[in-house]
Amino acid sequence: MPLTDPEVKNAKPIERPYKLNDGKGLFLHISPAGRKTWRYRYKIAGTESVLVIGVYPLMTLLAARIESQAMRQKVRSGINPSKERKSLKQSIKHEEEKVKLAAVNTFENIAYEWHEREKGNWSRGHAIGVLETLNADVFPFVGHIAVDQINPPMVLDIIKRIESRDALVVAQKVLQRMSAVFRFAVQTGRATYNPASEMKGIVKKRPVQHHPMIGTKELPQFLQTLNSADIHITTKLALEFAILTAARTGEVRGATWDEIDLDDCVWKIPGERMKMKVAHTVPLSNQAIAILNRIKILFGDNGFVFPGIRSAINKQLSENTLLYAMYRMGYHGTATVHGFRAVFSTIANEEGFNPDAIERQLAHRERNQVRAAYHRSEYMPERIKMMQWWADYLDELKAGVVPGNKKGE
Repeated sequence: MPLTDPEVKNAKPIERPYKLNDGKGLFLHISPAGRKTWRYRYKIAGTESVLVIGVYPLMTLLAARIESQAMRQKVRSGINPSKERKSLKQSIKHEEEKVKLAAVNTFENIAYEWHEREKGNWSRGHAIGVLETLNADVFPFVGHIAVDQINPPMVLDIIKRIESRDALVVAQKVLQRMSAVFRFAVQTGRATYNPASEMKGIVKKRPVQHHPMIGTKELPQFLQTLNSADIHITTKLALEFAILTAARTGEVRGATWDEIDLDDCVWKIPGERMKMKVAHTVPLSNQAIAILNRIKILFGDNGFVFPGIRSAINKQLSENTLLYAMYRMGYHGTATVHGFRAVFSTIANEEGFNPDAIERQLAHRERNQVRAAYHRSEYMPERIKMMQWWADYLDELKAGVVPGNKKGE
């Protein structure tokens, strides 16, 4: 006889497991611990099997009958419910594993893995900068997406967002860094192609703008204006030092006392601070040494040579301090600190100094590898002579005297 609800509810456990048949293969199994499960017995291809289809009271008697009827329909159609359930479990497990794998292989996770691998080849500042651009412009949009699910239109959307704020240099850097992350994902088997490589050439190019520079005829007036300018002493001395050494602004701002050798009159800049990542030695003229000695008296000889105006010696001058000082002097948009490198190069070449010595002073490296093999010299003797001549030349201009040439003629 079919079971009734009271019979199912009142079934008590005994020392051994037992069952109560409902008919048509459905029965209630009661364990010694009192657990009641609905089970369905069926035979297919001559083999009898039993399948657990539910737990009482979560599955009622009526629900168990409906489920067993569905099982009978499958058996009649030649479908083995046990095998079907195993297949379904495997499919669910596979999907769960895919979800877990996707969570591990997000663009952000792989980007951090790539960064950790590569940062040993970079300067500390560059390593920080790479993460900053990714955190600001990439992770918010695709960081959570599995790396193999990101397509070219997604990459293009990121680039267009950056371009919309006219940050074209940032857009190019972001594209390069995304491409490097995707390349790493392909190399490590987490992706099959690099969608950023499809974006090559997509970033807008800004028209080339050369650094505004003061002409040789305007140089005397500038030096005289600088000499009497009402600007902070640190800024004034840093500007003078930059002009005397023909160094880049960042190299001057980041100069530290442990790079300065006052006895040998040289400034040794480590490779990680140079644009070309090659250490650079700068000969110092008497005038440059005088500036350093004055700074030493004012601020000491620890930390940065030219400390920030509103900070301690462990902070360097801010990026735009020197440029803003030139604005205050009346040179807004007509000259930059970097432009004095070109002025130095022009005048030194006109005076007949060795072009290779001039290029080495500017820390320009030979792009032709064959030629570079024959020009490893730092041209230090000639550069020492040249930089002292340059300092004397500037002094004469400042004093309103027409300078002689390098031979003293």
